[in-house]
Amino acid sequence: MNGKLMKAIILAGGEATRLRPLTCNIPKAMVPVLNRPFLEHLINYLKEYNIIDIILAMGQLPEQIQNYFGDGSGFGVRLTYSVEDFPMGTAGAVKIVEKLLGESFIVLNGDIFTDLDLTAMVNFHREKNPIATIALTPVKDPTIYGVVETDGQSRVRHFTEKPRWSEVTTNMINAGVYVLEPDILSYVASNTFFSFEHDVFPPLLEEGRAIYGYPFESYWIDIGTPEKYFRLNRDLLLRYIGDKDVKLEGESFVHPSAQIEGPAIIGESCFIDRDSVIKGPAIIGPGCQIGQGATVEGVVLWQNCEVAKEVKLRNCIIASNCYI
Repeated sequence: MNGKLMKAIILAGGEATRLRPLTCNIPKAMVPVLNRPFLEHLINYLKEYNIIDIILAMGQLPEQIQNYFGDGSGFGVRLTYSVEDFPMGTAGAVKIVEKLLGESFIVLNGDIFTDLDLTAMVNFHREKNPIATIALTPVKDPTIYGVVETDGQSRVRHFTEKPRWSEVTTNMINAGVYVLEPDILSYVASNTFFSFEHDVFPPLLEEGRAIYGYPFESYWIDIGTPEKYFRLNRDLLLRYIGDKDVKLEGESFVHPSAQIEGPAIIGESCFIDRDSVIKGPAIIGPGCQIGQGATVEGVVLWQNCEVAKEVKLRNCIIASNCYI
């Protein structure tokens, strides 16, 4: 990214109720995607744009995130942690770290994966010079999202939260990525639940402050539900592994009679027993055991799962330390 290095805030404090039971004992940011925590993918995404000064705004179970990432040096970034005592909302979470934000900064929802070109978005923001720029992406069903209407110059004119089909005027939604100016936080009350989407952006429009939308059509998905989380794993598996390839991560035992059809990733220290079958797309976490004659197809297994003899699994997610 050109110019002065920017800071980014990843909002990882949500309770992830829609992902339960997967997130009963693990924060959403730590659910595995291709056998790596989802948050690691977000950090790598920011690092691609030379954004290495990252603030993690966290809520439940923050120790799991801190223990895994530490100060970020092992991942090529600098991490600062901010832990909420109670839910603060998207804007309230950023308000907590206001003193760390002296220049334009990026806010990224911690449950989205995207190929959005951040350099292009930041350049757009600098050209237009608004108080906020919101990434906008098209979706087939805008009624389950927040719709953002813009004029011919991409200036935001109106927000509509989860409109009825009769109210839909655009399929462009808030994609959960913002480039913001520090003075936007003067509109956010301290120690109070505050949302950019409901409590900050609409009042700014009423005051006549400039907010712009940055439209893009590259890959975007939120992992707020098990179905979408499952889809992201499959999409990235096809992207990085290909249609037929099989990747072994570290040493595992695979019996000569076992059949593995890609695309598939098999984590380290797995045991794939005789006459078992793995059919892709499949992601097998580290330490998993696939029993004799078992068949797993289209699955995402987290770590240390055991699939017993002759069991058949298809199109499912199995969390860590489960016995099937």
